[in-house]
Amino acid sequence: MSLARPNGYSKLQISLHWAVVLLVLFQFLANGAMGDAWDAVREGAPVPPADVLGSNAHAVAGILVLLLAIGRIFLRLARGAPPPPENEAAPLRILARAIHGLIYLLLFLVPLSGMAAWFGGVHAAIGVHLIGKTVLMWLIFLHIAGALMQHFVFRSPVLRRMMVPDNS
Repeated sequence: MSLARPNGYSKLQISLHWAVVLLVLFQFLANGAMGDAWDAVREGAPVPPADVLGSNAHAVAGILVLLLAIGRIFLRLARGAPPPPENEAAPLRILARAIHGLIYLLLFLVPLSGMAAWFGGVHAAIGVHLIGKTVLMWLIFLHIAGALMQHFVFRSPVLRRMMVPDNS
């Protein structure tokens, strides 16, 4: 585990972050086919070809989210992460840490529960998947709000360092 605290994120860390963002956004916007396919399978009906394609895309994107999240964890352990802003109040620091931790947890739990439901036929896992997806969505909104507040209200470098790589 890295004890160093870099000033910012590496190009790879930033790329992985935004790749996960795009995949999660795709999952939220294009999950209808998976829901339709799930309903068809539960009813014993054939899955329409368009839903097969859409559900396969959803499954592949979910697996990619999981794999990239694993990569992000290993990279964070190896390289470290920049410290929070110096003047950040302790409650905001705790809140940011909790939100980040929960987002990471859900980046594992949501794909794993989806895989358990779809590939393993574990019907209870779909409830975990749907609840986790909803909680993840709200945490992402809080994360975005926090980043924007750091940038526009507190004038900290938090948002910028997830866009511009640290070359040190």
